[in-house]
Amino acid sequence: MSDDKNDNEDLELPAAPGDLPELDFATFVMSIIGSAFVHLGDAPDPDSGKEEGPNLLMARQDIELLVLLQEKTKGNLTGEEERVLSQGLYDLRMRYIEVAKG
Repeated sequence: MSDDKNDNEDLELPAAPGDLPELDFATFVMSIIGSAFVHLGDAPDPDSGKEEGPNLLMARQDIELLVLLQEKTKGNLTGEEERVLSQGLYDLRMRYIEVAKG
């Protein structure tokens, strides 16, 4: 560990190519939802471009992370943020059940 109060304080991130979505709560939630669909085998891995088989352990972890966010942010979200989170969780839970049944 260093004596600096915040080692990342002056960190400048390199510009990313293309237009990126605005970084907000809904975008954060959507990134976790996307990760869960990759783990359910419904979307290609963004790094390799390959569609992998389901990884139910990782998909469940993504779902549990979203549940944790829902619990910890209850009463503090906009209507749109709550809708994105609730609908995403519903869709993932239903798909998880389908994939788990095989």
